[in-house]
Amino acid sequence: YILDEPSIGLHQRDNQRLLDTLRRLRDLGNTVIVVEHDAETMRRSDYILDLGPGPGVHGGAVVAQGSPAEVMANKESLTGQYLRGDMNITLPHRARQAGRHLTVVGAREHNLKNIAVKVPLGLLTCVTGVSGSGKSTLLFDVLYRSLRQLLYGERERGDPKKPWITGCSDIKGVEHIDKIVNIDQSPIGRTPRSNPATYTGLFTYIREFFANLPESRVRGYRLGRYSFNVKGGRCEACQGDGLIKIEMHFLPDVYVTCEVCKGRRYNRETLEVRHKEKSIADVLDMTVEEALAFFQHLPLIKGKLQTLFDVGLGYIKLGQSATTLSGGEAQRVKLSRELSKRATGRTLYILDEPTTGLHFADIQKLLEVLNRLVESGNTVVVIEHNLDVVRNADWIIDLGPEGGDRGGEVVAAGTPKEVAGVKASHTGRVLRGV
Repeated sequence: YILDEPSIGLHQRDNQRLLDTLRRLRDLGNTVIVVEHDAETMRRSDYILDLGPGPGVHGGAVVAQGSPAEVMANKESLTGQYLRGDMNITLPHRARQAGRHLTVVGAREHNLKNIAVKVPLGLLTCVTGVSGSGKSTLLFDVLYRSLRQLLYGERERGDPKKPWITGCSDIKGVEHIDKIVNIDQSPIGRTPRSNPATYTGLFTYIREFFANLPESRVRGYRLGRYSFNVKGGRCEACQGDGLIKIEMHFLPDVYVTCEVCKGRRYNRETLEVRHKEKSIADVLDMTVEEALAFFQHLPLIKGKLQTLFDVGLGYIKLGQSATTLSGGEAQRVKLSRELSKRATGRTLYILDEPTTGLHFADIQKLLEVLNRLVESGNTVVVIEHNLDVVRNADWIIDLGPEGGDRGGEVVAAGTPKEVAGVKASHTGRVLRGV
């Protein structure tokens, strides 16, 4: 049996049930292989294969293998260091207090039991609860949809008679926020033309830089010469994609490297313009880490690159096709774009399980990024089961007590310490053991 991160979306209580099931499969004589980042799953496994040492170009090697005890004893393994407690996911101690609140009154969508929920503004809030307790319904079907209608005037289905608010009686405190952003794990683009450089706006600055080089001015090249969306500088055989799409009719389309430009996207004349012996195609082939060193004296470009590096994406290539990025990578590219914007301090960010697919070290970077957004005065609300994120939150809203019809109520709300003291809360019980 092969499973890819089966603990995604599961509360710690449900995770224990999953692990018991996997062990029963093993006890029947089967082999179970799991790709997983969950610490409890690793500790209860019989054998761990730890790859690394880093991500992307820095990985691809076996760092440690053996029983959990053997991996924990291996000083080269970053996973081992977190498992044995030498390294921890934590944020600096802070005592942030909410001065204002966003209050959802009478939420009754799906299984929500006509509840009132206070979301503190200017804090990092975790919405927790067992699977099916109503977390996504509250955050996305009620809060997100209603706020989009209230803030941006987006009437659902274009019906002018439809109410502004969806799934609840009222939302109070909307005047304290000016924007709501859902940073999800959907792709940043659906074609090979999309990449991290274009999505974050970084590529515009790189094109401007190349257009202003002396060689470009001599040749009369302008900004459009370095775009792969318009004719002039791009390879016309692949129209700037670097790939040729072969339609397979009843099968998924296949992409093959362009034979004319060899995947470099531009024609020969454009690639003759170089800076420090690098053409624009060479720059797109650089990792974020390499580009940081290359553009260290150009503040605008360096600033955009720094935010990509800060969210833990130093290993991805600037021109890497959006279709090859994982959900977690796409989400962090979106986070970097938000970080590089000028903060208004009145934005509400919502994220659904942002730790999906992330190693302990990546979760630490993610927490630091979310904390930076909050330090700028913004509000961050995440649906999360990861205990490291939950215990580092400023505020917890715990829904339940169970899933489905037996859920949809607020079991506990408060700081992690306060929620840990609520006996009826499954989340509180797990927090007490941390």
